Amino acid sequence: MFVVGGSSSRSLSTEVARILGAPHAQAATSRFPDGECYTRVDAPLGGEDAVIIQNTYPDGNLVEMLLIQDAVKRAGPRSVTLVVPYFGYARQDRVFKPGEPESAGAMAAHLGMACDRIVTVDIHKEEVLGRFGCPGRDLKAAAAIADHFRGGGVDLVLAPDIGAAGRARDVGDRLGVPHDHLEKTRLSGSEVRIAPAKMDCAGKRILIVDDMISTGGTIIAARGALAAAGAESVSAACTHGVFAPGALERLQGSLDGIACCDTIEGAASTISAAPLIAAALREEW
Repeated sequence: MFVVGGSSSRSLSTEVARILGAPHAQAATSRFPDGECYTRVDAPLGGEDAVIIQNTYPDGNLVEMLLIQDAVKRAGPRSVTLVVPYFGYARQDRVFKPGEPESAGAMAAHLGMACDRIVTVDIHKEEVLGRFGCPGRDLKAAAAIADHFRGGGVDLVLAPDIGAAGRARDVGDRLGVPHDHLEKTRLSGSEVRIAPAKMDCAGKRILIVDDMISTGGTIIAARGALAAAGAESVSAACTHGVFAPGALERLQGSLDGIACCDTIEGAASTISAAPLIAAALREEW
């Protein structure tokens, strides 16, 4: 097995290769003066099981992934596995209005043309895996998040809404603490109350978990409501720290802690998905 890292996943691909004891090559990616992507993979991949680790977000990383795929395929590997830690466009998984594209399926179809299997981490909708046209597997980061907070004094795990309640249950069960989800109740035309659906949060050290955080607006609002209800502390964790401009700074100023996985590498990505990915790749061979 030979691991090839794209520019979005330098540290993650290096760590996956280290855990596997596999050779690793970093794609030499740069930009031409007009902004177009140039990349080169200088590695002896002939007859190897090649693993490419690269995000498809933002758009520049998607183009880089397509070019890396082509370069790797031309080297004559035995097989090509794409590991997409964060799959961009996954939220547009259906047509909401006439004239729109089904973006997730379109991106998956193009990526699947030059690989033998696909591995994602907490993809927004697991049904999208069927659009790649090759075997696919989505890995769940709940275990990595729970391990990060184990022994950290978490009393209650909350999901930001009922749709993410399963993730809160998974993390809570692994930590051996209760779980719940937040509910928004409209009190008037301008006033909304955010509170746990069932659990009393007074005196509790609370961890809010989600698959991704972009603006962080709901979590910041929840932090204020939970503090007013007597919570001792409120922290948040997610798999993908997308973080719109200024969001991480606002979260850091509002919460008692913020952590995310290194599926998107950044200042808050203190939870490694590398052991999870490495274990899945070992199972393939």
